[in-house]
Amino acid sequence: MSQTYHTKVNNTYAFDLPKQAIEALDAVKENDNHYHILSNNKPYIAEILKDDFHAKQYQIKVNGNVYDIAIEDHLDLLIKDLGFEIGASKQVNDIKAPMPGLILDIAVKVGQEVAENDTLLILEAMKMENVITSPRSGIIKSVSIKQGDAVDKNRLLIEFEA
Repeated sequence: MSQTYHTKVNNTYAFDLPKQAIEALDAVKENDNHYHILSNNKPYIAEILKDDFHAKQYQIKVNGNVYDIAIEDHLDLLIKDLGFEIGASKQVNDIKAPMPGLILDIAVKVGQEVAENDTLLILEAMKMENVITSPRSGIIKSVSIKQGDAVDKNRLLIEFEA
């Protein structure tokens, strides 16, 4: 079975590129993000402007024109056909205590908007202060604890609006 890459350019044009065609491309790396490419006896100057390796998305400038490119291989397509998406994370709607401990500080209140990685609270466990951060952006629906509360593992601490 020959490996093929499904490539979408500017979210408009789709191309299926066999692995052999990519391997046959005459590309010379000039420095970190700059390449000199020869294809069908035509020279191209390419520069990678942005890259997200995990999402397989790139922004590339070729001869002065900028292109947004998304690449999928046969496994990505199979996963998508099954109804899953690579990199799609589960929507977290509640925060539970990861371990038993004491609530030292609560940095949020009901109705507050938070961003991913914002501090939600500080939980003391085994004489260590553990900063619990937000796994996603959202609005706080409820705060089920107060400062000074002793909590057991898996106790509901904070809920997000869905």
